[in-house]
Amino acid sequence: MAVVQAVCNQFKAQLLKGYHEFDSGGDTFKIALYSSGTYGATTPDYSTTGETSGTGYIAGGAALTSQSVTGDSSTTTSYVDWANAEWTSASFSALGAIIYNTTTNGGSTTTDAVCVLSFGGTFTATAGTFTVQFPAPGTTTAILRLA
Repeated sequence: MAVVQAVCNQFKAQLLKGYHEFDSGGDTFKIALYSSGTYGATTPDYSTTGETSGTGYIAGGAALTSQSVTGDSSTTTSYVDWANAEWTSASFSALGAIIYNTTTNGGSTTTDAVCVLSFGGTFTATAGTFTVQFPAPGTTTAILRLA
């Protein structure tokens, strides 16, 4: 069992084929939490195998909000950012997550994995708020960036 942080291999090809729209008002992306399983670069899609369960968590995860893309002709790195994901009144544990696209667009299915996040250990919320806090958006810090 291992969750290894990676941009998914299949996503890279899909990106070049135009299957994903990250700009504000584009596709809808979700984040699903996992308490077990083997996930990493070869993960093609969202999966229910090993997905977290418990009070305050719904299968499929949560929609990511405040989606934005930063980058232009004057920068060498472009990146996408989302608001932190939160589950309130939560009682569950997670060791990682998958960000995936839920919009059928240009041949993309509705569960295409974008990236796998490893939390570096198991984190637990007990009747509290479970937050996936994204790093400050930037060319060297954003979770998803192209250089």
